[in-house]
Amino acid sequence: MNDFEVKRQRLNDHLAQHGLRHTQQRDVILGEFLRRHEHVTVEDLWHRVRKVDPAIGYATVYRTLKLFTECGIAYKREFGDAGARYEGTTEHHHDHMICTRCGKIIEFENEAIERLQEKVCRERSFQMRSHKMELYGLCQKCQRKKKSS
Repeated sequence: MNDFEVKRQRLNDHLAQHGLRHTQQRDVILGEFLRRHEHVTVEDLWHRVRKVDPAIGYATVYRTLKLFTECGIAYKREFGDAGARYEGTTEHHHDHMICTRCGKIIEFENEAIERLQEKVCRERSFQMRSHKMELYGLCQKCQRKKKSS
């Protein structure tokens, strides 16, 4: 099964467990959500799905993203004052750098940081269940703008 089919099955299982029905609109939203590997707002995704099915409303996208987070298809992220953004779940852990000027989100992985976090937890007899790292600052493009201002 491909990623779409696996996640659609996860969604369908969740819907069945909660007495909710499968709809074509939810499939459209899932397809558009998974098509790009980005951090989307409800509004971003709504604009995309309306190109496929103009009858899909903003509230439907909002409720469907909530379902995605409940069943493990998406993570809801709050990056500062930018409002909620959603990203698809993946098998690998990553962290984020967020530009405070333009809002650009840069994903990164760093094994040395991961090992250091694990070491700190071991030293303090702390059992980590999950974590997230968010670094806030200026992306390269915004740094250049600041220097030329």
